[in-house]
Amino acid sequence: MVAGGRVAVVGSANLDLVTVTETLPRPGETLLATSYSEGPGGKGSNQAHAAARMGAAVSFVGLRGDDAAGQILADALSAEGVDVSTFALTDGPSGRALVMVDAAGQNSIIVVAGSNAKLSSSDIQRAGEAVHAADVVVCQLEIPLSAVQAARVACTGTFVLNPAPAQVLPVDLLAGTDVLVVNETEYETVLGIALPERLDDIADVAARAGAPEVIVATLGPRGAAVCTDGTVTLITPPAVTVVDSTGAGDTFVGALAAELARGSDVLTAARMAVVAASLSTQSLGATAGMPHRDEVVHHLELSKSPGPA
Repeated sequence: MVAGGRVAVVGSANLDLVTVTETLPRPGETLLATSYSEGPGGKGSNQAHAAARMGAAVSFVGLRGDDAAGQILADALSAEGVDVSTFALTDGPSGRALVMVDAAGQNSIIVVAGSNAKLSSSDIQRAGEAVHAADVVVCQLEIPLSAVQAARVACTGTFVLNPAPAQVLPVDLLAGTDVLVVNETEYETVLGIALPERLDDIADVAARAGAPEVIVATLGPRGAAVCTDGTVTLITPPAVTVVDSTGAGDTFVGALAAELARGSDVLTAARMAVVAASLSTQSLGATAGMPHRDEVVHHLELSKSPGPA
């Protein structure tokens, strides 16, 4: 029996094709890779993996193609204990992501939507209780906006939106979002103003009419800034050796959703998510390094322990 709450992730699933090179290629440049791997990815699938490893009962709502990649993606989610009964089959290819990673762990990604582009409000309706009864519903923007809107309407719990790739959002979608999770670039696109150098100023944006109840700005190696009830809290990450940052943001969102579904307040959930995201960067690939909840709890307990006398 899963101790956490119920999370529905409505989103994309891609097969990631990952190359590692010393540097990222410049226009017109050909490089030889030092390694290559294939594995499950897509922001939705990644977030579902992360939430499941953090102890939530997770349902994945999406579309997969009628190809080998689609079966690989479904099997990978099932292996994590994710309910894939609403991960429906459709004609055509599954999504793909072409991921380039350099020796410093930085990445560039090109996404081919494939079956993800077909997800519609009808698919959300067919998912039924998987969405309606979830404690937390999570969406991203690698699927059509109509499906995201339908998920928000169907959600009776907490609606978490990670608007990536970023775009200007309909007013009702932004206002209906309980927790908005954005990186620095997404913050500017979605909220119409650059992320302020003085992070406390995020509270001014959160106070605007139609703003989400909670704004979480992920800051990469600086951690995350959480604005709730007019107060901004900076949560700093632990020191780790970064191998690949691919999927770190998705690990954060999935872990945050799992902790919120468990009943944690947003600051407690964000602290767990920051640690989970940091730990995830120590392995190559979007999902390989995603930690289980006991690892995150153990790391937090160690950080609270007094040092040697």
